[in-house]
Amino acid sequence: MFTKHLQGLEIPEIIDALQSVGVEGADLCVRPGYPVNPENAVKELPAAAKQFADAGLSVPLVTTPGDFLDPSSDVALRVYSAAGEAGVENIKLGYWHWHANNGGYWTQVDTIHTHLDGFAKLSEKYGPRTCIHNHSRTSMGLNSCAVMNLVKGFDPQHVGVFSDTGHLSIVGEPINMALDIVSSHLAVIAFKDLARSPGMRSGKVVRMGKGFVDWETTLDTLKTMEFSGPVSFHSEYSGEPVESVIDLARVDVRFIRSLMNK
Repeated sequence: MFTKHLQGLEIPEIIDALQSVGVEGADLCVRPGYPVNPENAVKELPAAAKQFADAGLSVPLVTTPGDFLDPSSDVALRVYSAAGEAGVENIKLGYWHWHANNGGYWTQVDTIHTHLDGFAKLSEKYGPRTCIHNHSRTSMGLNSCAVMNLVKGFDPQHVGVFSDTGHLSIVGEPINMALDIVSSHLAVIAFKDLARSPGMRSGKVVRMGKGFVDWETTLDTLKTMEFSGPVSFHSEYSGEPVESVIDLARVDVRFIRSLMNK
């Protein structure tokens, strides 16, 4: 489960929450304002991973701030080295956005390739794979075709795709096609559901099964692909108190398990 909306809880409380939801680990939000953040990651990320492991949980993924995009920065070195020591397998980067007055789309792709080359070297050195998350609107990785323009040619052991069912449902290809497009680099998948009303610029997170995601096709495709990477329940029910986020995440997990057991 993504811990973004568990903000305010300390690591032992997050562990209790994840156990009550019924998941096996954390997509740990490593951002300012959280128990583990880019400033204290060297010490606190390995310590947190041990606490999770002692509780029978894993941390297969950490999510960095939205502006975590410079592989040459001190903060990138800290997070990658700490994640490697903690045994984290995947690091989700921030977001590059398309800008009309920045040399054009393909020039921006070339610039991102340069940055990704630096992140790939960090991944090779420290262990965790660098992941780009599908995100709607002007994200340079908004759907499967777009994100493959960024990661194709990189070793999938070092650079991968973090596919997001919700964002793909409003700006992506049909989900079975979307997952096939990124199959060579698919490392992690986010489970959430989005809906969008006429006039809305972006989607709104809704309960699983109440939005645009074709869940049966999603699960069938992942099974056919023999996908074995982490699945992150995003549970991005912003505006809800933490207790309600935990309750809704519990319902989401039950929803997916009921489909898997059909």
